[in-house]
Amino acid sequence: MKVWVTKYALTKGILKFEKAEDTRDGMVYVKGEHGFDYGTYFHYEGKDWHRTAKAAFKRAEEMRLGKIESLKKQIEKLKVMDFTKRG
Repeated sequence: MKVWVTKYALTKGILKFEKAEDTRDGMVYVKGEHGFDYGTYFHYEGKDWHRTAKAAFKRAEEMRLGKIESLKKQIEKLKVMDFTKRG
């Protein structure tokens, strides 16, 4: 079956696998594509893998926006740090 993997969407992009095997417990097994020559399992349908490109792109966008919010919070924490004062 064809699946789209979003587990690595923010680092490698959305990966499309043409020959994934449904394990019937919410996981898929892939082998021989995108460097997964020895095979690997992806868990959590709707989170790490998807049956449609539309669902994968929606999840990747959610991940992107979440990362932006996380980085904004990190920037704010860094802005208030002051290393010039000696204790």
